[in-house]
Amino acid sequence: MNNNNFQTIFDCGFSKVRAGVFNKNDLKEAFYAESKFFTDHANLDLEIQKIIASFEKDTKEYIDNINLMIDSPKMFSIGISISRKLDGSKLRKTNVQFLIQEAKQQILKHYPNDSIVHIIINNYRINNIDYSYLPDEINCHFISLDILFICLPIDLVVYFKNIFSKSNILINQIVCSSYAKSINYKENLNLTGYTSFIDIGFNKTSIISYFNDKVSFLDVLPIGGNNITKDVSQVLEIDLERAEQIKINFDKNHKPEKYEDISTETLQKIILARIEEILELSVQSTQLNSLSVGKFKLVLMGEGSKILENQYNDEISFSPDIDFLDETLEDICQSGFKLGTGLNKQEVVVIPKKQIKQGFFEKLFHLFK
Repeated sequence: MNNNNFQTIFDCGFSKVRAGVFNKNDLKEAFYAESKFFTDHANLDLEIQKIIASFEKDTKEYIDNINLMIDSPKMFSIGISISRKLDGSKLRKTNVQFLIQEAKQQILKHYPNDSIVHIIINNYRINNIDYSYLPDEINCHFISLDILFICLPIDLVVYFKNIFSKSNILINQIVCSSYAKSINYKENLNLTGYTSFIDIGFNKTSIISYFNDKVSFLDVLPIGGNNITKDVSQVLEIDLERAEQIKINFDKNHKPEKYEDISTETLQKIILARIEEILELSVQSTQLNSLSVGKFKLVLMGEGSKILENQYNDEISFSPDIDFLDETLEDICQSGFKLGTGLNKQEVVVIPKKQIKQGFFEKLFHLFK
């Protein structure tokens, strides 16, 4: 039986797998699951198979396709402006599709080892007037698009396709986890102005910045929660596994029995020093990549940020406005599900190649209005 009624989302991080399955006809019906913490990926396919088996039991449906959320330290974004003169007749979607295709080919030509996973149109400039969305019924002499491409390494995409193929599962759509989460949280929190979401993962930190509804840029730093673990391990001269447990329990004011002589103040200095470094590098990236000169808000999220609670906010000597977002398993999976349903009106959704008789560009793109 095909999973006609349910949509399955997998968020495959470096140290944990999270997943959710949603009833497309009744959004209140959903099931969630996650793996234990791991760094050895040798048994990743087994962890995925366990979750699949659990979902098939819950939904009583066979799962043969999923949407996948992933990030990578090698993830990056590229902004392109592309324009064309037209004859003044009514603007058609095909005119926009040709421009997108032209920009896409430029990216593929110069980055042959990367895969485009998001195409976001931040601005339509038509006859010298800016539009956030493609307007209906407009005559056009000149059109320019500001497009942001978000890319992932092809080898990472192929790796996960092979992992899921072991369970006879196809990947319908791939989305960047940090981008999907930022879109969802921004809408939920009703944020405007300059906002940067800082997603601290295991081995990377993603920065996704917005000005109102427009994505300014995406940047990735090769530093994350694992660097905090390494700091604790090195300073306290303990192994990485024990250091990870100490880090996780830091916000619970729990000291392992073997290390009762370690003061909370010492741990606080070690951990907050690295957190401040991550925040400073993130803000530097925001300032370098953004035209923002005024006040901006930082929203801290991700597994690596969970070691902080409000009780430590005052201990961080940092000037920007910071919010700590306590993510849940449900929040993460719902972010991927919402983005997959096409609720982001500025994004061009790449349609999977299926046996549907459509025109060339209709197979590639669908433009939401």
